[in-house]
Amino acid sequence: MREFVIMTDSCCDMTAKMAADLELEVLPLSLHMGAQEYRNLLDGSEIGFQDFYNRIRSGEEATTSAISVGAFEERMRPILRQGRDILCINFSSALSTTYQSAAIAAEDMRAEFPEAKVLVVDSLCASLGQGLLVYLCAQEKKRGATIDEVHAFAEATKGRVCHWFTVDDLNHLKRGGRISAATALFGTMLSIKPVMHVDDTGHLVPVSKARGRRSSLVELVNHMEKTAVDPAHQTVFISHGDCEGDALFVADEIKKRFGTEQIYLNFVGPVIGNHSGPGTVALFFLGSQR
Repeated sequence: MREFVIMTDSCCDMTAKMAADLELEVLPLSLHMGAQEYRNLLDGSEIGFQDFYNRIRSGEEATTSAISVGAFEERMRPILRQGRDILCINFSSALSTTYQSAAIAAEDMRAEFPEAKVLVVDSLCASLGQGLLVYLCAQEKKRGATIDEVHAFAEATKGRVCHWFTVDDLNHLKRGGRISAATALFGTMLSIKPVMHVDDTGHLVPVSKARGRRSSLVELVNHMEKTAVDPAHQTVFISHGDCEGDALFVADEIKKRFGTEQIYLNFVGPVIGNHSGPGTVALFFLGSQR
């Protein structure tokens, strides 16, 4: 049986240590800010997470770039030359063209290395939701599953990775076209916080509204209570837009309510954070449905 590598992109928002421990190949998306281009590396070495959010708070704007076909081929080719196969799990195709680039690169690599398997998964996930799917796939690999078995697991599991999140500043969603200018204005005046999720097609969808920050954070946990499968014994991920205290509040609520022990926190990286803004808190877990 040929060895295989799990490849993903930086929108998984894992810590660099976790990605290294899981032996992942991670390709970075890019961010253009000011006159400079930064790679969204998991260790924040080109643009630090807090630095990025401070610049966003000060009014700087940024644009983001997906990973090119050529960048995928450049990372895939040496792995295939070593006689290893690749399972590539990417950021939702509804939010980026990164998956499409990976799929085109995989087709090219299969033609160049006909004996190899290069399998690509559209995660339909974002941030640590993508990270959670990749993490679970890496656990299957550690248990000895083949590339085909892990690929099947990813396809069967991705629709159960629940994404619930809220934002503190509605103006970032307004800029991204997620809400209207009027909704942002009146929501800000009334301290209304949206509660959103990523649906079955990988799109961001507003679901409800909460009055005040604390209520919106509790509402994330309420949604977990409705659909989570065996929440006490699963791994839960929480990402945040430079508001670790709020993320810890959500983690504490989960521990109190469900007794969950494995909860991991990390920043929402700058590529996704450019659209969601500072103050984002996002909760990811496995549910019976999204």
